[in-house]
Amino acid sequence: MKQGITRRDLLRSGVALAAMGLGSGFAAGFVRAAAGQGNAVEVINPQARVPMSFFIDDSTCLVNMGHFCMPQFAEASPTAKIYKKPWKTWPREIPDAFLREFGEFCAAHGVKGKFSIVPYPACVGWLDRELPGWSRQELAASLKLVRDLMLPNWDIHPEMISHTRVIDIRTGRPMAEINAGTMENSYPQGKKSVDELAAYMAYALRILKNCDLPCEGITTPGGFGNGVNDELSAATGQAVRDVFGAEIPHYFKYISDGNQSTRPKLEHVEAAGTQSPRVVVNVPAGTGDWFGNWDGDDEPQGPKYATDDATAGRMVELIERGEPAVMLCHWPGLYTHGTKKGFEQFKRVIRGLDGRYREKTIWMKIGEIARYWAAKELTRIERDGGRIGLAAPFACPRFTLRIRGGVAAGGGQPKLSLNGQVASMSEVVDLRGLTAGTWVRQREDLLVCFDLPKGRVLLGV
Repeated sequence: MKQGITRRDLLRSGVALAAMGLGSGFAAGFVRAAAGQGNAVEVINPQARVPMSFFIDDSTCLVNMGHFCMPQFAEASPTAKIYKKPWKTWPREIPDAFLREFGEFCAAHGVKGKFSIVPYPACVGWLDRELPGWSRQELAASLKLVRDLMLPNWDIHPEMISHTRVIDIRTGRPMAEINAGTMENSYPQGKKSVDELAAYMAYALRILKNCDLPCEGITTPGGFGNGVNDELSAATGQAVRDVFGAEIPHYFKYISDGNQSTRPKLEHVEAAGTQSPRVVVNVPAGTGDWFGNWDGDDEPQGPKYATDDATAGRMVELIERGEPAVMLCHWPGLYTHGTKKGFEQFKRVIRGLDGRYREKTIWMKIGEIARYWAAKELTRIERDGGRIGLAAPFACPRFTLRIRGGVAAGGGQPKLSLNGQVASMSEVVDLRGLTAGTWVRQREDLLVCFDLPKGRVLLGV
């Protein structure tokens, strides 16, 4: 008997098997399936649609990171021309009115993704204590707006502690020296252990926990973790599990360019093949930042994401490829020094994509993408003709299978057996109607979509 599926598990499912017409011979067939059927059952994109997401960096409550970061970067790298900009003329605040306008537009168009909340933004103040320049009431109102408006459709990440100066977590004060080596976007300069990196991340996470902002992942500022990439990944898992008890920790650090795959990567997988694996998911973005750059000082170039008719642009390329299409930008770029030029171009991009690809794509939070890929890679699936068994270490909404030869094998209506209860599924006429609890025919294949529970599932087709 294969590891992870025991004879007792199969006997417990006997009543359901009989109801599904699978018979007592299923156990032996279930074991033979892996060698005999190959790729007969394939996990495809959720609802057979291309996942889309929007990752926003350098965002936080009220503080315009472009304004406050610029002089600190300039002091640490005095010869860098990119930091010699007239930052004093830029707005110090990105107001909640703009966050509300942005969040309501995204909610109306189904846009989901990742929204950073820097917990000690550019050393201006602590979000769980005081934000000098704003009253406590203003800070509390801003945090409430993030919780009420953003949390339903956005995962919150810390972007380390300050995004500028490295903080001595023993004292809560920035390092005394000011140079590239004491800035978070180029930290650390040498080797750091997993425990050291995890402690630094956990410090940031605890501030957001004090703000009642749940986090299952982390975003790295700039080159944070370069040179200790493997330790960074492991530390992410350690910190997010320790502070928030996350089941599937994830992080955003990398951008996939050109022909590089945008599929998430499973890292530090432990106890694979059991019902309690541990994993960290690396979810990359697939675009550059073309809405105004990190400081909000560039002219937006929205068509680089997608043209108004969505016939060209990087997002179009990724959607046509069938891999996750993840947009990236920075919050000051959308605000664009108060002109909101970046936001206006963002709206045109979203309307263009919605007009052409609405029925072929699905917006997902970064954590939802991470969960789907963890379930896709770690769920064991075995088949014997029209009888399929799944052993899932993680629950996963809208889990979607392509069953090759499914029509020929069974020809009937797919039925799920969950915890001994048999549930019929509804047939839909085409992919547009495919959602959890439904299935569709495609020539000799079946596409089946359902909410996958953790544990063992039996599917009869």
